[in-house]
Amino acid sequence: MVSQRKLNQRKEAYGLLKNDAEKILRLIEVQIENFMMPQCPLYEEVLDTQMFGLSREIDFAIRLDLIDETEGKELLDNLERKLNLLHETAQKSL
Repeated sequence: MVSQRKLNQRKEAYGLLKNDAEKILRLIEVQIENFMMPQCPLYEEVLDTQMFGLSREIDFAIRLDLIDETEGKELLDNLERKLNLLHETAQKSL
C-alpha cells in the first residue's frame, strides 16, 4: 500500500515535470513567433537541448519511483505531438 506522503510526492513530481514540458512548448512558441524558422540550427539546438534535459528529468523521477515509466513516456509523447503541430502550423504560414 502506498502512503499518502508517497502519493503526494508522485503528484508533485508529475506536476513539476508537466510544468517543465509546458515551458519548453512556450519557449518554442516564442522562437517561432519571433521569426525563427524551424529549419534554423539555433531553433533545433534549443529544442534538442530542452527535450534532452526533460527526458533526463523524467528518467530521474522514474528511477526514484516518483512517476511510472508510462507517465513519463506520455509526457514526452504529448509534448512532441504539440511541438509537431506547432511546427506544421509555422510551416503552413510561410
